[in-house]
Formats: sequence, C-alpha cells, structure tokens
Amino acid sequence: MDFIRWISIPSLTAALAIAAAPIRAADDPDAAPDHSRMHHGMTGMYGPYPMTRESSGTSWQPDSSPHEGIMDTQGDWSTMIHGNVYLVHDDQGGPRGDSKTFSSSMLMLMGQRSLQTGTLGLRGMVSADALMGKDGYPLLLQTGETADGQTPLIDRQHPHDLFMELAASYSLPLSATSSVFGYAGLPGEPALGPPAFMHRASGEDNPEAPISHHWLDSTHIAFGVVTLGYVLGGFKLEGSVFRGREPDQYRYNIETGKLDSASVRLSYNPARDWAVQFSRGHITSPEALEPDVNVNRTTASVIYNHALPPGNWQTTLAWGRNEPSSGAATDAYLLESAFSFPRGHTVFGRIERADKNELFEPGSALADQVFQVGKLSLGYIYDFAATLHFKYSIGALVSKYSMPTALESSYGSDPTSYMVFARVKIR
Repeated sequence: MDFIRWISIPSLTAALAIAAAPIRAADDPDAAPDHSRMHHGMTGMYGPYPMTRESSGTSWQPDSSPHEGIMDTQGDWSTMIHGNVYLVHDDQGGPRGDSKTFSSSMLMLMGQRSLQTGTLGLRGMVSADALMGKDGYPLLLQTGETADGQTPLIDRQHPHDLFMELAASYSLPLSATSSVFGYAGLPGEPALGPPAFMHRASGEDNPEAPISHHWLDSTHIAFGVVTLGYVLGGFKLEGSVFRGREPDQYRYNIETGKLDSASVRLSYNPARDWAVQFSRGHITSPEALEPDVNVNRTTASVIYNHALPPGNWQTTLAWGRNEPSSGAATDAYLLESAFSFPRGHTVFGRIERADKNELFEPGSALADQVFQVGKLSLGYIYDFAATLHFKYSIGALVSKYSMPTALESSYGSDPTSYMVFARVKIR
C-alpha cells in the first residue's frame, strides 16, 4: 500500500505529461514557447509592476526572476498554471537517520482580470504530500509540528496540507506607480518572512526543506489570513492578521479559528535584480504541543537574481529570530543559491545555521537546551527531456552537518545524508 500511495500521483502526472506532446531534448530551443516576455508584459495582481515580481502569498522577489508555467487568456481572465512532482529516495545518515522513498508535489493555479478600475486576483495551490504519511520524510535536525497530536516531529519534515492556498485579492491603482490592495486566504500566507522556500528560484530545485524553515517562512500555510497593503514604486508596506496555529496532523481538511496573530512587512525592490524585505510578527500559540507559548518573529532577507539567457542565477540570504513567551530566543541564518546553465544543467547549494532547542522529546534532560547546529547541502539537477509544457529532470544532493560534541552521541561524529530524485515540472 505504501508503494501505491507514493507512486500514484507522480505516475498520473507523468502519464498526462507524456501524452501532452512528444518528448524533445531539453536543450532544443524550439521545445517550448518563451514565456518570459509575456510574464514581463503583464502587471502584478497587487500593483503596477511586472508580474514576475510576485512570489508566494503577497511576497516579492526580484523583477528579473524566472516564472515558469502555462500561461493563457480565457475571455477577460489571464491565467497561469505551474507546479512540480518529485519522486525522492532519501537516506539520512547517523544513528538518528532513516531512509524513505516518497513523492512531494505542488500545483498552483492563478488568474486575474480587470474589475471596475482595479484588478481581481484568484490563487489556488494544492499538494499531494499527505500521501507520504503523517510523519513526513526523514530530515536530520529538522523540527516542528506533530504527526499524532501528542509527540513532536524531530529529525523529520512534516508533509504539507492538501490545500496550501485558496486566496482572493483586489488591488486599486492610485497612480501610475502606486496602488492599495487587499488579500484574503483560507488558507493563505501572511506578510511575514521571505518568499516560501519552494517558490524561490534559489531553492526550488532542492527537494528538501530548510532546517531554518520555522524561523523564516513556516507561516506560509495559515488557515485564515487578511492582508492590506500599499505599493509605491519599488516599496510595499503591508500588514496582516492571521491564525497563528500551524496546521495539525490532519492534512486533508480546512481548519478555522480566530485571527489571533499579526504581522507587518516592508519590501523594497531597488532594481530589477534585487528584492529586500524586513518583517515582524506576533504569532499566537503556533505549536499545538505548546499551546500557551506565543512567539515574536523577526525576519530580514535579500534576494539577488541575474538572468543569463538561457540560464539564471539567484541567491537568497535570510535571517530569522524567534522570541517565545517562554524559553530562550533563537536565531537561524540561511544562504542558498542556484545557477542554471544552458542545456538543462543546474547546480544548487544551501548553508544554514540554526539554534535548535527541540531536538529531544519533552521530559529528556536535554529537551530545553539550545544547540547551535549547521548544515551544508550541495546538489545538481539535469533537465534531460521536455515536451511543450513539461520538463523531465533527475538530480541528487548530499548534506553534511556541524554540531556540538554534546550531540555526537545521538547523531554520530560525522553524519552524511543524501537524496536522489526525479522531477516532472510544468514550464
């Protein structure tokens, strides 16, 4: 049954992809239409700027960032579909490591049209990650959420919910360079942190989640979000109210509750290759296992993107700080980069440092101790074939860790982890 669960979704997607068009070599310049000009010719959902500036939720990335997807026009609507399916074999080293073969996926549909004097936008994103099981996949040093509502997930990455975003927005231009907008989602993403990791070109080819996820962008699935924002040229100021509790172990439902948390974010794109953000949020009771603990989160990030047709280079530098109402404040840092070469070759890497205080279950003598840990991941992915709207890739990555001697008895002196994977991606 486990085999059927993880193979069903990628098999269906691959079958549809193969049926869509004959496979061509990935480096064939005629393999797919060049959507870049169309993307840059369209304005964003939230303001008078290129659509390529928009990333997950209401976050910004550099204007020069690549946007892959199937674009179309249906009457008054401009639409885009993008997504991917990964099939991954994961082997995490050391005494606390584990191995698993699983599938992860994401499908996003967006549409916008003029309405009165403004722009109406709709966004929907779903994932079949729940098919991998409630305990997700092995990932050393990863913490956060729960698989059973009783024990924390440690050294594992939780699966995403079936519904990752169901949101609507409306923006109203005030001048040629300014606008106001509103965004509401159930679920949605509040104005807190950089673009979510699976939406950054610097990290989207890496199938594993960052261990800094819960300091930077863990609110990217919030079951209840309302955001209001103001855009002026390269600046955007926005504020959100949202439900602070992270998704529970039931991955197929839509949760409801009070909008008990708030955040504010200032974004600035000084040039088409740069995106900067600073954000601050108060998150009420994010963890189900610690319902009385609230968290103040501060994040800052810089993203640089440089288009190198037919390739691209993007780098993200980010910092996050969690200050809980009970316990020590902790920080996490991330530096990730991806360089796409001609003929379908991409190399990527990620360096992280994080203060982890959830590496042992409650009741353990080390449960509340803060450990400064680090991780370095390097990987490669090759787009070996393509159809009109899909590309097919294989890749691998290896990870090494830095941790204090106090953790060696649990993790080993020099654990090494790796993943090998195949991907089908809409382009």
